[in-house]
Amino acid sequence: MIGVLGGTFDPIHLGHLRPALDCLQALGLAELRLIPLNVAVHRPQPQAPARLRLAMLEAAIAGQPGLRADARELQRPGGSFSYDTLKSLRAQLGDERPLCLLVGSDAFRGFPDWHRPREILDLAHLVVMDRPGVSGPLAPALAALVSGRTCADPGSLRETPAGRILFQAVTQMDIAATRVRELIRAGRSARYLVPDPVLAIISETGLYR
Repeated sequence: MIGVLGGTFDPIHLGHLRPALDCLQALGLAELRLIPLNVAVHRPQPQAPARLRLAMLEAAIAGQPGLRADARELQRPGGSFSYDTLKSLRAQLGDERPLCLLVGSDAFRGFPDWHRPREILDLAHLVVMDRPGVSGPLAPALAALVSGRTCADPGSLRETPAGRILFQAVTQMDIAATRVRELIRAGRSARYLVPDPVLAIISETGLYR
């Protein structure tokens, strides 16, 4: 079973990495692919160049078994849509292997507005990572998508390649890349928010200053 976690990773920080490791272990994933987007479609464009965001990601996960950087979105022109990425992964991995798309609770709230959300669920399971400060009833469009798909046991994701939704508790770390960039721009340290190898790249390249 393969996991997929996308993002701008601008820069990647511990709020990405610890929940990713939580899911890798809790779901028993063979690997979790972290995929930096190229062209954002639901948020502002990344500030750091693609090559440096990929370099920071690779530095952050070096030596951690099971976590893998995947550059496929950076190599594809146009908007970075999860549907296209999952289609690409399916072409590579086949139709039978379970795929799990990891999303934060905040992003999950907007899932009905994503590009082809129902088709995404035809390609992968959705694993919703509980995030700080996100709660409340689901909007009707989201409730309709969720209906009949939820499961409580990570093991049940292995029974079918796609289509189920699991709510997975993860370590609560309220860290934002925006805050990291603000600290660096102000000449202050972002240590203990991002891994030291990432800080080294930021320092060497003058990113976010």
